[in-house]
Amino acid sequence: MKWLTPVLPYLAVGFGVLWLRNAWFALLGFHLAIVLSLLVARSPVPLKTVFQSHNLRWILLSLAFSGSGGLFLYLFWSVLGIPRDLSGHVGSLGLNPSNWIAFIAYFSLVNPFLEEYFWRGYLGSPAKGPYISDFVYAGFHALILLGNMPAGSMVFSLVALVLAGWFWRQVARQDNGLLAPVLGHMAVDFTILLIVYRMSL
Repeated sequence: MKWLTPVLPYLAVGFGVLWLRNAWFALLGFHLAIVLSLLVARSPVPLKTVFQSHNLRWILLSLAFSGSGGLFLYLFWSVLGIPRDLSGHVGSLGLNPSNWIAFIAYFSLVNPFLEEYFWRGYLGSPAKGPYISDFVYAGFHALILLGNMPAGSMVFSLVALVLAGWFWRQVARQDNGLLAPVLGHMAVDFTILLIVYRMSL
């Protein structure tokens, strides 16, 4: 039962991105699917865990590592082969100057809490090595990246996402809480979306 819970979030993202072609529907549907999946599964992980940290160094490490995601994207933008007509692409997903800022704010402030609770909390593990949730977490991003970059860049991005999932899970394990991964996730979401927004202008 536990490993069936990602199915609904996967379907929500796929439906929102590939069928409806709308970033807002994909994001809100993804979040609704996570909440419903957790309610059905009756997650035993206390919600307060997402606000818990026991050592400031884990927060600082998570912020430093994760916040570099946007910088990396900016420096290697041309190498990754992202479409030149980015403004047209994001526009086709319903993102425009009137709602981009709201999308960035919601994505950066809400998404990390739900994702970390789901992927690193409920589906997490104290294992030190790679774990299935690291790969399942990275996998749903393929639905978003599909057709938006060359195959080599997509593989590189998925490997980076697996490593990010593993890293945040190790931080959660060491810190015995999810606040440090949540804040790191916020940093990478915000910096990457900010770069995408800037490049799409």
